[in-house]
Amino acid sequence: MSSNGGWNPYLAGVLVGILAVASVVVTTQVLGKGNYLGASTTFVRGAGLIEKQVAPEHVSQNEYFAKEKVKIDWQMMFVVGIFFGALLASLSDGSFRKEKIPPMWNERFPYGVWCRAAGAFGGGIIAIFGARLAGGCPSGHGLSGVMQLSLSGLIAMAGFMVGGIVIARAIYGGREYPWT
Repeated sequence: MSSNGGWNPYLAGVLVGILAVASVVVTTQVLGKGNYLGASTTFVRGAGLIEKQVAPEHVSQNEYFAKEKVKIDWQMMFVVGIFFGALLASLSDGSFRKEKIPPMWNERFPYGVWCRAAGAFGGGIIAIFGARLAGGCPSGHGLSGVMQLSLSGLIAMAGFMVGGIVIARAIYGGREYPWT
């Protein structure tokens, strides 16, 4: 733990590196997959699993689901693992909080929980559209590309960082942040 109660960034970096190498080995060697990151299809398959319960004939006639197969696979388990891993990490370092609206968001947009939900939903739609359009998720492309020192991965990660900074500045302005 660092002095502010969060994880030590050096320890966290080492653990992410070990986890990345382990995920590559397990996915490519144990599971025999050609690529190891990329969970953007998981959400589409998850929607297909839910839709299969309501309208199975529609799922069976859908060209995408016929090609991609609606199933629980390693990618879906990867996404579930991200949720539980993040929960475990936040519980272990004491940073877990149950809040409807983060204070920083509420200060900038004091319109209530529905505004926050609409913002999160809209952002999710944009992110998944971009992931499907690009043929993979940004974290998969950025993380796996940077780990392999791929020029496209390095450029993509630089773009993600610049885009994130620009959007954060647009949303939260240029004021001081509580973590600085």
